[in-house]
Amino acid sequence: MKIVLSVPLAALFFASSSFSQDAIYRCGNEYTNTKPTSEKSGCKLLEGSNVTIIKGTKPAASGAATARAANAPNVAQPSTPRVDSQDQKSRDSDARLILEAELKKAEARQAELAREYNNGEPEKIGSEARNYQKYLDRVAELKASLSRNESDIDGIRRELGRLPASK
Repeated sequence: MKIVLSVPLAALFFASSSFSQDAIYRCGNEYTNTKPTSEKSGCKLLEGSNVTIIKGTKPAASGAATARAANAPNVAQPSTPRVDSQDQKSRDSDARLILEAELKKAEARQAELAREYNNGEPEKIGSEARNYQKYLDRVAELKASLSRNESDIDGIRRELGRLPASK
């Protein structure tokens, strides 16, 4: 019986030793399994871990090289499409109309939220009479909605200011 148990254990020992890797050295960004010839090479022995190396693609050209290629006089640059001035004025007026409509909706929503917020003391609804925390949560959410809507209104006004004046 001892011989029968020792054969599988011996096989397991030899199989596990055949799967182990040789010594791996890291030399900068390179890994090798050959022992470096001198101590000055800066290679370090990696112990206790397996190393998997996946080859990547070459890095793209540097920014300076692409900038030179873009500014080269003999390279044909694709021209940007030009928009007719009448088309641009039409687009600007459409954008102004859309932003003005959005501003009106946002201002109406702000007035509704301010009326519901009631200077920080909105009326209790439903189960809030028995659960004060629900009431406090709703008050906090109303306050956050007011400030969020106010910042939306400010953003729309900034966008309207950026558009050229309508004629």
